[in-house]
Amino acid sequence: MISVEVISEEKNWSKKIKKIDFFFKYICKSFPKKYQFLNKKISFTLLLSNNKSIKKLNKKFRNKNKATDILSFPFERKIKIKNRSYLGDIIMSYNFMDKPKNQKIILFKEKVIKTFIHGFLHLLSFDHIKLRDYKKMLKEEQNIYQSVVKKFK
Repeated sequence: MISVEVISEEKNWSKKIKKIDFFFKYICKSFPKKYQFLNKKISFTLLLSNNKSIKKLNKKFRNKNKATDILSFPFERKIKIKNRSYLGDIIMSYNFMDKPKNQKIILFKEKVIKTFIHGFLHLLSFDHIKLRDYKKMLKEEQNIYQSVVKKFK
């Protein structure tokens, strides 16, 4: 079972998503079985942030002096899922999700779900540096997203 600890340092998140803890926990419960890690205790942290904070982290850890939509910091380089595993940390920027500002709430939530899945897969050692890895990661993102949106309807 996946446990996600949600921390928010940006108040605007709660204006767009009510019951924010429940929202992200429900996404994780809607993952396909292979990503639910049944009979295991899998956890990670999600920090809901903004462009200012994520830019600092991107500069410090990736040497890129710009804001980004999401950062993932896997706890281990090559993940080995044990009975108890801490996957790492994900940071998401509200400002990136809220573009364009006049988008409907459903589009905001869809973007958040897709981006969250992307960050989650990075915690599981997926990357998109090489084309074949990009294709593999994209396929997994789409599979997970389809599973999640079925449950949200």
